[in-house]
Amino acid sequence: MELAIRIQIEELPDGLFLATSDELPGLVAQGRTVAETLDIARDVARKLIEARRERDGIPDLPTTTHRRDYTIVVAA
Repeated sequence: MELAIRIQIEELPDGLFLATSDELPGLVAQGRTVAETLDIARDVARKLIEARRERDGIPDLPTTTHRRDYTIVVAA
């Protein structure tokens, strides 16, 4: 099963990137690039979900088959 977890990434003043998630509390990842931050966030999410599954059973998160997120770019 694949889960869809929305994360937010912000650039820090020192040039690093920080990822957090409102959908998966406890997810915090930091990297030198957005791509590296996403990779680290994926690993952290996997570990958090595994820990929740052991403690509480299957986590209540949307699966990839139920949600589609898109980003559009509009010239202004």
